[in-house]
Amino acid sequence: MIIKPINGKHPEIPNDCFIADNATIVGDVVMGNECSVWFNAVIRGDVHFIKMGNKVNVQDGAVIHATYKTSPTTIGNNVSIGHNAIVHGCTIHDNVLIGMGSIVMDDCVVESNTIIAAGAVVSKNTKVEGGSIYAGIPARKIKDISPELTKGEIERIANNYVMYSSWFKE
Repeated sequence: MIIKPINGKHPEIPNDCFIADNATIVGDVVMGNECSVWFNAVIRGDVHFIKMGNKVNVQDGAVIHATYKTSPTTIGNNVSIGHNAIVHGCTIHDNVLIGMGSIVMDDCVVESNTIIAAGAVVSKNTKVEGGSIYAGIPARKIKDISPELTKGEIERIANNYVMYSSWFKE
């Protein structure tokens, strides 16, 4: 794994987090408890800060970055960032699933209890309504999320990744 300071800013990673052997975390990155950063994922806090809450999983090949001096990235609790997703200079609230291969661009706000579908592109400055599913290019609301789907998908995946990471700590 590559964990290194940039311009005097050191990543802050609690002991209970899992970082895969070939993940990269650099610069002004603050992670909450029970987070996991998987194989080939990159979290680059070199141009602005990246703050992550508790139980955030950054899956294989995902990239989290920001925009120089203008757009940091803030991620809430119980957030799953799917394989090969890009989260860039935006705000993700609690209980969100960012689908595989999706892109969330600068200055977007993704409200709580939301799913961004696989392959979706959330264009700059979009406000994603809480309790909904967004899909497509550009991403648009396609439906509301039921409480069962929130618990069955968003919560389940976040909890599963805490379990999966425990397998690598044995």
